[in-house]
Amino acid sequence: MAEDWRQGGFGLYIHWPFCEAKCPYCDFNSHVVRQIDQKAWRDAYLTELKRTALETPDRVLGSVFFGGGTPSLMDPDVVSDVIGEIRRLWPTANDLEITLEANPGSVEAGRFNAYRQGGVNRISMGVQALNDADLKRLGRIHSTAEAMTAFDIARSAFERVSFDLIYARQGQTLQDWEGELRQALNMAVDHLSLYQLTIEQGTAFGDRYNAGKLRDLPDEDLSADLYAMTQDICGAAGMPSYEVSNHARDGAQSRHNLIYWRYGDYAGIGPGAHGRVTIDGTRWATEAYSNPSRWLSAVETLACEKPRAALSREDQAQEFLLMGLRLKEGISLARYAEISGQSLSATAIQDLIELGMATQAKDRLIVSNQGFMVLNAVISRLLDA
Repeated sequence: MAEDWRQGGFGLYIHWPFCEAKCPYCDFNSHVVRQIDQKAWRDAYLTELKRTALETPDRVLGSVFFGGGTPSLMDPDVVSDVIGEIRRLWPTANDLEITLEANPGSVEAGRFNAYRQGGVNRISMGVQALNDADLKRLGRIHSTAEAMTAFDIARSAFERVSFDLIYARQGQTLQDWEGELRQALNMAVDHLSLYQLTIEQGTAFGDRYNAGKLRDLPDEDLSADLYAMTQDICGAAGMPSYEVSNHARDGAQSRHNLIYWRYGDYAGIGPGAHGRVTIDGTRWATEAYSNPSRWLSAVETLACEKPRAALSREDQAQEFLLMGLRLKEGISLARYAEISGQSLSATAIQDLIELGMATQAKDRLIVSNQGFMVLNAVISRLLDA
């Protein structure tokens, strides 16, 4: 148990909490402000990195992910200084993956070249739609033309480029999505993240939905058809899914996200950032205060994190299932038993297999494409048993 995290690896997540505008579907910790003291934020990140390194000595770091918010609003010098400090504090994998999220409206060729020179080697771009009407509906401040230009800039600067699209949007038909998806696959370098639109409470879309003003959302049957078509088209194009919403060419999977899904350790740095860190045999859930001003001022006293919670074996086993069963490779049943102290119910597993929701290959339990459509129900069946 003390070394279980090694089966997933170790990564760093750096949260940049600022955006140019707040999208109506977004429930991430993002804020719109007029001015940002970039030097103060750089200094705060460097302080937190040093504190985190003291708790996680002698680990080989496999990935760094700058998420947000819109990290492409960070000054390239800030990103470079953060990466330099990370390399000083931890031994790193020879193929260390360093991803930076970008929005098309904040992409400039000179800026991207500076990110590359500063150490970023992978870009994840929030395109979200490839037609202007839906971009406007989603509250995006870029146009399709701007997204295409930004993508070309990213592709010229980086070998590894991913972008996100949201589907199952208002009024979207199977034919609409097929055309957009094929266009995306023609653009794609090595990775695509394709998310079904979800309505989160506390967002502008959530408020509109509650008021009955968010119309023409797809029903369950159409959503299932959209998902199935996505799997078929992407698979035929050589970019199959390796996780519920993520598709990649062979070898191009997001190494950082695999740390989450394979239940490794990751340190979260920045406002609202979460982490899972094993220290002296105990796995801790960490969470930083989400208000940017509070976090920034609290860094000086090393008190920017909420009180930690030690995860019980039951907590860890549940998280392992929730994360691992999202992957097409599934989970190790022996590892589950080691984490939880007991095996998963053989009866529950057999029931899921007979229903076509899962398969078992030696030690691995793997959710089927049919099971992915009702993944929460699959996981509930295993946990309830």
